[in-house]
Order: sequence, then C-alpha cells, then structure tokens
Amino acid sequence: MTEQYSRSKFEVYGEEMLEKEVKKSGNSGRVYLPPSWIGKRVKIIRMD
Repeated sequence: MTEQYSRSKFEVYGEEMLEKEVKKSGNSGRVYLPPSWIGKRVKIIRMD
C-alpha cells in the first residue's frame, strides 16, 4: 500500500536553524544538536 503525503508550508520564527540528516540509532533515528540547545524547545520538520 502506497501512502501519499501532501506538502505543507510552515512559517516558524526562531533563533537558529540547522539542516541535518537523521542517522540510524538502533530501531529509530537520531539527530545530534549542539550542547547549547539542551533544555531549549525545538521543532523538527521532515524535508523529504
């Protein structure tokens, strides 16, 4: 069964932006962020 997703536009205001690739970590994925971001709120948007 093929799932279809429509693309959406998001407008987000913030302090910094990083673009990274999700790496495999066991049975899930992982993204490493700077230590200065610990305790901060982040939003993750899948690009493709």
